Amino acid sequence: MLSHGSSRPDAGPFGPGAGLAAHYAAVRGLSEALAAPLSGEDQCVQSMPDASPAKWHLAHTTWFFERMILSKLPDYRPFDARFDMLFNSYYLGLGTPFTRARRGLLTRPDAAEVLAYRRHVDDAMQAMFDDDRTGERSGGAVVLGLHHEQQHQELMLTDIKHAFSCNPLLPAYAPAPLAAVRSAPRLEWIAHPGGQVGIGHADAGLAFETFAFDNESPRHTVTLRPFRLASRLVTCGEYRAFIEDGGYARPELWLSDGWALAQAERWCAPLYWLDDAQIFTLNGARAIDPAEPVTHVSFFEAAAYAAWAGKRLPTEFEWEAASSDARLTQLFGEAWQWTRSSYDPYPGFRPFDGEAVEYNGKFMVGQLVLRGSSVATPPGHARATYRNFFPPAARWQFSGIRLAEDQ
Repeated sequence: MLSHGSSRPDAGPFGPGAGLAAHYAAVRGLSEALAAPLSGEDQCVQSMPDASPAKWHLAHTTWFFERMILSKLPDYRPFDARFDMLFNSYYLGLGTPFTRARRGLLTRPDAAEVLAYRRHVDDAMQAMFDDDRTGERSGGAVVLGLHHEQQHQELMLTDIKHAFSCNPLLPAYAPAPLAAVRSAPRLEWIAHPGGQVGIGHADAGLAFETFAFDNESPRHTVTLRPFRLASRLVTCGEYRAFIEDGGYARPELWLSDGWALAQAERWCAPLYWLDDAQIFTLNGARAIDPAEPVTHVSFFEAAAYAAWAGKRLPTEFEWEAASSDARLTQLFGEAWQWTRSSYDPYPGFRPFDGEAVEYNGKFMVGQLVLRGSSVATPPGHARATYRNFFPPAARWQFSGIRLAEDQ
C-alpha cells in the first residue's frame, strides 16, 4: 500500500524497465494476496448492495481479461461459459449481468473454483504474451485491465471491512501492527494565486507509460480565483470537536439532503466509530488516535464540518492545481478527499472506444469527485489527475476531508 501521508504518489509496479507480462503477474498476484487472509465464508459475504463479495471481485477482474481480450482469440476456450453472466458487472452491451445486490447469493462457484478460473485465464494470457511480443493485439486492453483490477483491490478491502464491522465479534482482517506514535502535522494554509490553470491528463490513453482513465481527459484550461488549501487533512481530534459542539444536531450546518439522511439513519459520528474512544479498523477495534485523519465520512458530513469550521471544501480543480506544491502533505496514501465538484465530463470528453465505452461516462450524474488516494489504494494507482467518484451519502470508502478557503 501507499505510505501514510505521502505528498506524492507511489509509482508501484508500473513504469519503464519491466514488460507487460511481469506487471500482469504482479497485479494479479496482489489480488490473491489480499484475499489470502479470508476464509471461504468470508469471501462469499455481501454486507450491503454497494459492496461485493471478495470472491466476486476475484472472478470479475478475471472475467474482464477473458471477455475483453481472450474471447477475441480464435483458439481460446472459456473456463465456464456461464461465468460470462455471473461476473459481468454493468456492461449491458455485453449481456444482462447478474443483479448486483444479490452477488452474495453466489455460493457457487466456490472460492477454489474461482481460483481455478483465474489460473485458466492467467495461463491463456501468458500464452498470448508469449505469442504477441509486440503488444499490437493486446497492449492497451491489458493495461486497462490491470488498472481496473487495481480499483477492485481497493474495493476488496473496503468491502470486507464493512462486512466484518457487521459481525459482533469485530474480527480483524489482519493482525494489528505495532502502534506508532504520531502527531498531526502543523496546519497551515497554502496560498494559490488562481488564474488560468491546466487541468487533466495531457497524454491520457491506454499507452503503457502514460495510462489514464478516459474521465481524466482531455486536458483543458479552467479559471480559478485565488484560494488557500489546508496543508493536511482534518484529524479525528478536530472532528471530535465538531461532534462535541453538536455538529450532528445543528441543521444550519447541513445540506438539506444530508440532514434528512443523517436524521433518518441516526448518524452521530463517522462510520466505524464504535463510541467516542474506539474505532473499528481492518486490524480490529482500537483506540481512536486524535492525530490521525478522520475517514469514512460522507460528502454530507465533510460539507457540514467545513461549514462548522468556517471554511469550505475545495473544488477538484483547486485540488489538482495545488497538488504540485511540496508544502501540502497527505495528498496520497491516507484518505480520498471529497471535493465540491460534481462528477461531470471534461469539455471534449470522449469515452474509451469499443466495449470499454461503458467504463466511466455512464456514471457522470449524481456523483461527487474525490481526489488523492487512500491507505487501501494499491501501489501505482494514484496520480494528481485521478478522479474517483461516489454518491454524496457514501461512507464505507476511506474518504476524508481537506479544507479550503477563499483569499
